[in-house]
Amino acid sequence: MGRWTGFIRSLVIYHNPLRLWGWRRFYRQILGPGDVAFDVGAHVGSRARAMRAAGARVVALEPQQPFARFLGLTLPRDICLIEAAAGRAETEAEMAVSSRHPTVSSLRSDFVSGATSAPGFEHVRWDGRQRVRMITLDGLIARFGVPRYVKIDVEGYEIDVLAGLSTPVPVVSVEFLPGFAHLTHAVIDRLTQLGAYRFNPVRGETGGFLWAEWRDGPAVKAWLDTLPPDAPSGDLFARLPQPA
Repeated sequence: MGRWTGFIRSLVIYHNPLRLWGWRRFYRQILGPGDVAFDVGAHVGSRARAMRAAGARVVALEPQQPFARFLGLTLPRDICLIEAAAGRAETEAEMAVSSRHPTVSSLRSDFVSGATSAPGFEHVRWDGRQRVRMITLDGLIARFGVPRYVKIDVEGYEIDVLAGLSTPVPVVSVEFLPGFAHLTHAVIDRLTQLGAYRFNPVRGETGGFLWAEWRDGPAVKAWLDTLPPDAPSGDLFARLPQPA
């Protein structure tokens, strides 16, 4: 019963029509017709649908059941669904699953152990395990081409996803959790190794950038370190310099 409670909770939260409209409007700023977009950690598919509404050709990754099955039944046929997670190598791995709070299921063991005492996670229990197939972003690029945008929301596993990417892409977003700022610091370092990225956060599900100007890695790290652990999470966007 807990598994289905979590599944239904996710549908109610992420299929909110106002929220969906906000992300569709937002993605039109960074995606256009024919652009390729990877949705890594598609969950219930709300972001994949918003990217598609902007005209993108979307590849959605989701390993967790019952979400992958739900996406297979409900996503538009022109969204390519792959039942797998992304990581450092093509292999298999074990995911810690929270049946009541499936959005925080994770492939990263230190995230799960650290979250048990983090603000906002007091009632979360990781009560299951699932073996999942792992692929890499480089493998996806070999198959689908270099994407305009990669969205990564994988509960602390973002740095491992980026370890499987050797080619900079124009726009990347990763989830940031103020209680785990050190994980986002590592992501910023990895992205700046790949290219001259600048950054801008979107808090929560607001569908709007926080800053008028994009900032460099050290400035974003300093900002993250000012946030209390119980501050709202969000998406940190990174983009390469715009062509002149």
